[in-house]
Amino acid sequence: MATSYSEYLALERLLALQGGLTGNERDLAPAELLFIVVHQIDELWFKLALHELERARDIFAQKQVDEQALAPAAAGMRRVVKTFEVAAAHFALMETMSPRDFLDFRTKLGSASGFQSPQFREVEMLFGLADEDRVKFGEQEVMAAFAPKAGIAGWAERKVVARAANRTTLKIAIESWLARTPIDGSTPDQPGDASRVDAFLDAYLACHRHEVNAAMKAQQPGGSIDPQVAALYAAEMEQAELFLRRGDDVKDDPRRRRLRAAALFIESYRELPLLAWPREILDLVIQLEQAFLIFRQRHARMVERMIGRRVGTGGSDGVRYLDETALRYRIFGDLWCARRLLVRQGGAPALANAAFYDFRSA
Repeated sequence: MATSYSEYLALERLLALQGGLTGNERDLAPAELLFIVVHQIDELWFKLALHELERARDIFAQKQVDEQALAPAAAGMRRVVKTFEVAAAHFALMETMSPRDFLDFRTKLGSASGFQSPQFREVEMLFGLADEDRVKFGEQEVMAAFAPKAGIAGWAERKVVARAANRTTLKIAIESWLARTPIDGSTPDQPGDASRVDAFLDAYLACHRHEVNAAMKAQQPGGSIDPQVAALYAAEMEQAELFLRRGDDVKDDPRRRRLRAAALFIESYRELPLLAWPREILDLVIQLEQAFLIFRQRHARMVERMIGRRVGTGGSDGVRYLDETALRYRIFGDLWCARRLLVRQGGAPALANAAFYDFRSA
């Protein structure tokens, strides 16, 4: 049976959904249609992001991740990056609306707020944002924002509750995969793996200290270095030790120490054939979080342009809340921190088992 463009995309139903509270577009304020269309499109982008992130999570959640599965995982993650870049660009369209245009219909929103977007919260949860790391929205906890009100179905609450019940996040899946990375040919299930990892970390930290000292000396070609600058370099070396060996979060957690070592290993030896795709995945994780953070930051600037620093419609402190989420939220913190410890190509320690990462024919 022949299918038309309109039927395939359900355009009749789709284009009837922009009528606002009354369902009649004639009742909309001049800029209200713009506001509705942009936010509905954003929700469609969030739906696409959830679909792709779930697919990537499921790939990395497997006990054995086939190397051939990394390409489709990377393609989906790259698509999500572009999705949030496009969504962030929508704020420029919103800014064609003047602040007074928005005030003409702002009261219609009542207590409605973008904070109540169930899909946006789902994206955060699927990424792996922990409840204890959340910025409070006024006096509300996250789930309270979705509690059904009189006469309103609890669809949003059910959706967020179902997502919260699934404890396997993209962060957990990727960190589990990363922690299994062979380090100089050694895998976690092999005898002596912990000693091999420690040996790599000893050698890497020695190289890192050498690189930092060389950078510090380059700052003092004709005299002594400023004590404040020297203190900064000393702190950089101390942070490397804490991150990899002596910090409370790694001393008693060999798995976390191993995944941090793996992140440095992959980045440092990225030219080795079997590390090319893993390095692409780590870079895409950073791109994903960066795109999400830029979306938050762009949202905050648009809101500030529209309403200044006034109270948000949902009862939050408006722009201040948005700025705080953009500043504080880092889900893949270990991967961001690892970048501070990278050394130049050729500056990393020589590998005893570099041939392990070459292509092998059957």
